[in-house]
Amino acid sequence: MKFLILSLTFLFLLSSCAQVGVVPSPTPEGEVQTPLPGETPTGTQTLVPEESQLPTPAVGEEIPLPPPVLKGEFTFEEVLKARRSVRDFKEKDLSLCQVGQLLWAAQGTTSPDGKRTAPSAGALYPLEVYYFFKDGWGHYNPEKHVLEILGKEDKRQDLTRASFKQSWIAEAPGVFVIVGFVERTAKKYGERAERYVILEAGHACQNLLLQAVALGLGGTSVGAFSDEEIKKILGIDALPLYVVPVGYPANP
Repeated sequence: MKFLILSLTFLFLLSSCAQVGVVPSPTPEGEVQTPLPGETPTGTQTLVPEESQLPTPAVGEEIPLPPPVLKGEFTFEEVLKARRSVRDFKEKDLSLCQVGQLLWAAQGTTSPDGKRTAPSAGALYPLEVYYFFKDGWGHYNPEKHVLEILGKEDKRQDLTRASFKQSWIAEAPGVFVIVGFVERTAKKYGERAERYVILEAGHACQNLLLQAVALGLGGTSVGAFSDEEIKKILGIDALPLYVVPVGYPANP
């Protein structure tokens, strides 16, 4: 009886460690392969639907974003393995669902008391995320999970010039800009605040890029830019931290 109990316990633990993802599809040779992010699994659906494009916005409008999808096709380990910096993109727009999922991954709320996807020193949340696309640009409001439209101009070329002419920024269908308001963190942490804000931006950017991979997208983190030019584009006095172009990889 003791042996039976130990055997059942072992089997339970073994099943608990099994990876949860897409159901692997057999190859013609009878082998089983699990597709990686960016590949097309047989008989499965993408994590987030690709229909429903971003509507043509009006300045001052709040575009409601679809609720985040909390169950994906790929394991976390598969996403880590597939992550690469992508700078060549197809001419294909991101959907409203994809944009909402990416913004949520970077700074979305995950609990009723406002906790977010990325850790923050003292839960002070000094980061703000902006999104740029062909029909305009806006600010992500995590509490309401909406994109607040701030302009109807396509400013991706402006971001490219501010980033020392890194052309893939203008070529990406979507560009995320992450900035930090150091004073929010400084209220509690004083002179170490800037360090904490920079660290937090790294957490948010990695979340964003890993989520992109899980959606079959790709992107890269850009840190070479003129702070003053980025602030001028945004019209705010904050610390620019990342410019992140995202899209469908031209060479998956």
